[in-house]
Amino acid sequence: MQSPGHRQHPEHTVRDESMAQVVKVKVNGVTIAESDKVIKVVEDGAPVRYYFPRDDVRMETLSPSTMTTECPFKGHATYFDLEADGQRLKDAVWTYESPYDEHADLAHRVAFYDDKQPAIRITAGN
Repeated sequence: MQSPGHRQHPEHTVRDESMAQVVKVKVNGVTIAESDKVIKVVEDGAPVRYYFPRDDVRMETLSPSTMTTECPFKGHATYFDLEADGQRLKDAVWTYESPYDEHADLAHRVAFYDDKQPAIRITAGN
Protein backbone atom coordinates (compact mmCIF):
# COMPACT_ATOMS: atom_id res chain seq x y z
CA MET A 1 0.00 0.00 0.00
CA GLN A 2 1.24 3.49 -0.81
CA SER A 3 1.83 5.95 1.98
CA PRO A 4 -0.75 8.69 2.47
CA GLY A 5 2.04 11.00 3.65
CA HIS A 6 3.97 10.80 0.38
CA ARG A 7 0.78 11.33 -1.65
CA GLN A 8 -0.39 14.31 0.39
CA HIS A 9 3.05 15.89 0.95
CA PRO A 10 5.26 15.11 -2.05
CA GLU A 11 7.68 17.85 -0.96
CA HIS A 12 8.50 15.97 2.27
CA THR A 13 11.62 13.84 1.85
CA VAL A 14 12.14 10.47 3.56
CA ARG A 15 15.22 8.77 2.13
CA ASP A 16 16.34 5.19 2.91
CA GLU A 17 20.07 4.59 2.38
CA SER A 18 21.98 1.33 2.77
CA MET A 19 25.06 1.84 4.95
CA ALA A 20 28.45 0.68 3.65
CA GLN A 21 30.01 0.36 7.10
CA VAL A 22 29.44 -1.32 10.44
CA VAL A 23 27.01 0.45 12.75
CA LYS A 24 26.84 -0.38 16.48
CA VAL A 25 24.37 0.29 19.26
CA LYS A 26 25.64 0.26 22.83
CA VAL A 27 23.87 0.84 26.12
CA ASN A 28 26.27 1.83 28.87
CA GLY A 29 29.06 0.07 26.97
CA VAL A 30 27.09 -3.15 26.34
CA THR A 31 26.72 -3.95 22.62
CA ILE A 32 23.05 -4.47 21.72
CA ALA A 33 23.34 -4.38 17.91
CA GLU A 34 26.14 -4.52 15.36
CA SER A 35 25.61 -4.78 11.61
CA ASP A 36 26.96 -3.93 8.19
CA LYS A 37 23.42 -4.23 6.76
CA VAL A 38 21.89 -1.12 8.34
CA ILE A 39 19.47 1.18 6.53
CA LYS A 40 19.87 4.86 7.42
CA VAL A 41 16.69 6.92 7.17
CA VAL A 42 17.05 10.64 6.58
CA GLU A 43 13.74 12.48 6.94
CA ASP A 44 12.96 16.18 6.76
CA GLY A 45 12.60 17.58 10.28
CA ALA A 46 13.58 14.35 12.06
CA PRO A 47 16.82 12.93 13.48
CA VAL A 48 18.66 10.41 11.32
CA ARG A 49 17.56 6.87 12.23
CA TYR A 50 19.35 3.56 11.77
CA TYR A 51 17.32 0.39 11.11
CA PHE A 52 19.02 -2.89 12.00
CA PRO A 53 18.16 -6.38 10.78
CA ARG A 54 16.88 -8.43 13.72
CA ASP A 55 19.53 -11.09 13.15
CA ASP A 56 22.13 -8.48 14.13
CA VAL A 57 20.33 -7.33 17.30
CA ARG A 58 20.40 -9.01 20.70
CA MET A 59 16.63 -9.47 20.61
CA GLU A 60 16.66 -11.12 24.05
CA THR A 61 17.26 -7.62 25.47
CA LEU A 62 13.95 -6.42 24.00
CA SER A 63 10.45 -7.02 25.29
CA PRO A 64 7.26 -5.92 23.53
CA SER A 65 5.71 -2.71 24.78
CA THR A 66 2.08 -1.60 24.52
CA MET A 67 3.15 1.60 22.71
CA THR A 68 2.20 2.06 19.05
CA THR A 69 2.40 5.05 16.73
CA GLU A 70 1.36 5.87 13.19
CA CYS A 71 3.68 7.56 10.69
CA PRO A 72 1.94 8.83 7.53
CA PHE A 73 5.14 8.11 5.56
CA LYS A 74 6.34 4.78 6.97
CA GLY A 75 3.29 3.17 8.59
CA HIS A 76 2.27 1.56 11.89
CA ALA A 77 5.10 1.21 14.45
CA THR A 78 5.19 -1.11 17.43
CA TYR A 79 7.64 -0.64 20.28
CA PHE A 80 9.93 -2.56 22.60
CA ASP A 81 11.40 -1.85 26.00
CA LEU A 82 15.16 -2.40 26.12
CA GLU A 83 16.92 -3.94 29.10
CA ALA A 84 20.70 -3.86 29.33
CA ASP A 85 23.26 -3.53 32.09
CA GLY A 86 20.49 -3.58 34.72
CA GLN A 87 18.67 -0.66 33.13
CA ARG A 88 15.21 -0.77 31.54
CA LEU A 89 14.54 1.80 28.82
CA LYS A 90 10.82 2.10 28.12
CA ASP A 91 9.69 2.31 24.48
CA ALA A 92 13.32 2.76 23.36
CA VAL A 93 13.12 0.62 20.22
CA TRP A 94 10.55 0.36 17.42
CA THR A 95 9.78 -1.56 14.28
CA TYR A 96 7.54 -1.34 11.22
CA GLU A 97 6.25 -4.84 10.57
CA SER A 98 4.39 -3.87 7.38
CA PRO A 99 5.60 -0.44 6.27
CA TYR A 100 4.14 1.39 3.30
CA ASP A 101 5.48 0.40 -0.13
CA GLU A 102 7.92 3.32 -0.33
CA HIS A 103 9.77 1.99 2.74
CA ALA A 104 9.27 -1.77 2.36
CA ASP A 105 12.97 -2.39 3.12
CA LEU A 106 12.37 -1.31 6.73
CA ALA A 107 10.07 -4.28 7.41
CA HIS A 108 11.04 -6.30 10.49
CA ARG A 109 14.05 -4.08 11.24
CA VAL A 110 14.47 -2.24 14.52
CA ALA A 111 15.55 1.32 15.30
CA PHE A 112 16.72 2.89 18.55
CA TYR A 113 15.77 6.21 20.23
CA ASP A 114 19.32 7.41 20.85
CA ASP A 115 18.15 11.03 21.00
CA LYS A 116 15.56 10.34 23.74
CA GLN A 117 17.58 7.78 25.71
CA PRO A 118 21.03 9.12 26.66
CA ALA A 119 22.20 5.62 27.63
CA ILE A 120 21.92 4.52 23.96
CA ARG A 121 24.93 5.29 21.75
CA ILE A 122 24.99 4.65 18.01
CA THR A 123 28.31 4.73 16.18
CA ALA A 124 29.17 4.14 12.52
CA GLY A 125 32.56 2.94 11.33
CA ASN A 126 35.11 0.49 12.69
